[in-house]
Amino acid sequence: MRARKVVLGIIVLLLVFSVASYAATKKLTRIGVNTFAQIRGNIPTAQVMKILAERYAGDIKYGFDQVGMGDVYLPFIDQLNSAAFLEKAIPVGDKFYWMLFRIKGKVKVWEDVEWAGKKPLEVFSFTVKKDNKNYEFVIPKPCGNIALYKVSEAAKIVPPAICNLLVTPAKANVNEMITVDMSGTKNATTMNVEVFTAQGTKITSHAFTPASPKWQTKFDRPGEYVFKATATNEEGKISGNPCQAKVAINSPPVCKLSTSCLPCEDYVGKPIVFDANGSTDVDGQIVKASFEITDEAGNVIDSFMDTEKPFVWEKVFKTAGKYGVNVVVFDDMGAASSNTDPCRITLDVTQKRLFFLAELGGLLARGTYTGYFFGRLGLMWNLAPDAMDIILRAGGAIPSRGDPWKAFFMGDLLMNFHLGPSAYADAGIGYSTKEQQDARKSGLDLVGAFGLNIFKNYGHTGSVFAEVRAPIITKDRSFDKHHKLLLGFRYIF
Repeated sequence: MRARKVVLGIIVLLLVFSVASYAATKKLTRIGVNTFAQIRGNIPTAQVMKILAERYAGDIKYGFDQVGMGDVYLPFIDQLNSAAFLEKAIPVGDKFYWMLFRIKGKVKVWEDVEWAGKKPLEVFSFTVKKDNKNYEFVIPKPCGNIALYKVSEAAKIVPPAICNLLVTPAKANVNEMITVDMSGTKNATTMNVEVFTAQGTKITSHAFTPASPKWQTKFDRPGEYVFKATATNEEGKISGNPCQAKVAINSPPVCKLSTSCLPCEDYVGKPIVFDANGSTDVDGQIVKASFEITDEAGNVIDSFMDTEKPFVWEKVFKTAGKYGVNVVVFDDMGAASSNTDPCRITLDVTQKRLFFLAELGGLLARGTYTGYFFGRLGLMWNLAPDAMDIILRAGGAIPSRGDPWKAFFMGDLLMNFHLGPSAYADAGIGYSTKEQQDARKSGLDLVGAFGLNIFKNYGHTGSVFAEVRAPIITKDRSFDKHHKLLLGFRYIF
């Protein structure tokens, strides 16, 4: 019984000693005995290390998995091919996190390994970066063992902010929205834009964030504006790349209006020209002009849009009155001339009331219906536009035959009635001298006529008419001997 207890105690002591020995730091006093891989030459080139990684990839992964660093395996393999190898000496007493080696062909991993040789250990060193950490691996010369020597926090690399500024549109009208977009900026925590006039005067600024990279603004004055932007990274460093844009705010056109008459006396029926061709635009060109006519009460009675140069409108007023003419011009950006300085002309269009009249034609005098040539001059006073006139005229007639016929005089006072735009009728009283020395008598006549206009424009009218002159019958002036028939041409001017 006692013997059994002694045996159990010895076993327990051996187990404790074994665990303690395993957990204790491994003392490495010499190198090159149990090598993981044999490397020829003094310095492992990139090609040699690539061959090493390809040939022993499975063994290397096995070792990384054993020490719980399987996630570092792929970065190790990837970076090993192009790693920069440094020669260095590991001081006696320095420790390794772990080391891969091979015993009888099997991969082994020692953790917590201390170099306990008699002099510093000559190694090749290279660094693998993973998740903001630097893993320094070493390979002892000429042994191919792989050991993790140091792990350190990698210096965090904060990329510089790259500013990107987009301002649209590049040209706009007054009070149109301008969009400022900095969403293309990279590596920035904050962004800022300042706005200057073309003369360098700062007028506003705006701060952006990556979550809110856009801003809209507008300008109430024409001119050129400069946007200067910066971006700041998380270290507070301001971007250095050029980041600037310009916007041109369109100047609206300036309207200028003139007319062919002022005052417009006797211009009813005559063309009046309204001319906006003198309008100007300092930063573009005028593409259209809108004309509008209002009456005395302000009601729009006519309008016209001219989209081609010259910007003029020829208007004929059919009735007299006070009128206002308003013009708005537009440039190639769609901007209109200012309403604060209206392009307006007020005009009083009057109708001509007094006209001259000339008539000529042929006449048949009763008796033998002897032919005469007649001519008359007169005045016409317009009593009611396009309705009624009064005519005072006088003239004479020359016979086509001699004695007993002679020249005679005519004088009339008539009312002229308009029968639409192309016809009229005259009625009134006249006076005629005798056509023969002895057989006829001078006296009063009743006059009637019907006429047709053959042209009528700008206060000038031409017409043909037929007229009958009948005597006011007395014992000395019978209808049979004293009536006359006339056919003539009338010109009113």
